[in-house]
Amino acid sequence: QVQLAESGGGLVQAGGSLRLSCAASGSITSFYFMGWYRQAPGKQRELVAQIFSDGRLNYADSVKGRFTISRDNAKNTLYLQMNSLKPEDTAVYYCAITRPGPNYWGQGTQVTVSS
Repeated sequence: QVQLAESGGGLVQAGGSLRLSCAASGSITSFYFMGWYRQAPGKQRELVAQIFSDGRLNYADSVKGRFTISRDNAKNTLYLQMNSLKPEDTAVYYCAITRPGPNYWGQGTQVTVSS
């Protein structure tokens, strides 16, 4: 079973940047897409960005132009570069792998953006 561990969250002022990392404990042999999700207090979890197995990228409208998802296959690590952060980006961020069989989820990392 692959385990995912997010890191890189923290407190940042509006307009600042953070880079989230999601390290997988083992190799991912087959997947549909890898994604970053977030959940703010009192809100449903939402998809922020995804990278498909063929390399296509997709972003939520709210983060387009500000966030960049990428993947380092050699390091088994998924990244989310977040620039021009806004207070409404405050949430717990999760990485996940959607694959044949049960999906993998990380434990989440808190991102707090102060105004």
